[in-house]
Amino acid sequence: VQGIDASGWVADLLEGSADTSRMPRLDQPEGFDGELRPYQAAGLSWLAFLDRMGLGACLADDMGLGKTIQLIALLQHERERLGCSPGPTLLIVPTSVVSNWRREIGRFAEALRVHVQHGPDRPVGDRFVAMAEDFDVIITTYTLLSRDRDTLLRTDFHRVVLDEAQYIKNPPTKQTATIRALRARRRIALTGTPVENRLSELWSIIEFCNPGYLGPQSEFRRLFPVPIERHRGSRRAEQLRALVRPFILRRVKTD
Repeated sequence: VQGIDASGWVADLLEGSADTSRMPRLDQPEGFDGELRPYQAAGLSWLAFLDRMGLGACLADDMGLGKTIQLIALLQHERERLGCSPGPTLLIVPTSVVSNWRREIGRFAEALRVHVQHGPDRPVGDRFVAMAEDFDVIITTYTLLSRDRDTLLRTDFHRVVLDEAQYIKNPPTKQTATIRALRARRRIALTGTPVENRLSELWSIIEFCNPGYLGPQSEFRRLFPVPIERHRGSRRAEQLRALVRPFILRRVKTD
């Protein structure tokens, strides 16, 4: 590829300076039982745009700004746009919020069919693979990934979503390896803290969302964390910011 010519907000996206206020705004899904705030509607439009392009997204809004609601709105929008289910979304969450996710999906989008993959009687193996297509959302937990690895890796998912995506900030873990090996056409990370301590955490999240985009971890470390963290390299910091900006949407409560 020698070059790409584009205009408008597509050019902004390719140049790493996408502005959600300039993207075509989607109407709230008819089956969404609630009212999206303007910034949440902008988040829905952004998620849907990247999704249509086959690109992964990291929604990194501050805690309390409604990342859960924006994802549910995306699932409902997708179902209404297609007129049917596109396939199961695997939602991986901390154990402590399983019931909250189940309750919020039922509250805002009761038409979505939800299965909670948890507990000693959960289906595994052929039973799980056979029933997965009957649901829009399958909720499981980070703690069950290793135990259900063989079952999950046999299943084709439409999308994988990580809630509290900082759980994969340590790339070498078996848990992270299982998540990256899942077969899914779409990937979304939800986190209020895309970077807590080290830039390697950012690489891990982007590697999940868009595998290979930032290159191998060793090369990424040489190009960015070393000059930025050790030598205060402002030029490298700006390059990295431009690279990841199209795929990370972060709003804070003071915005």
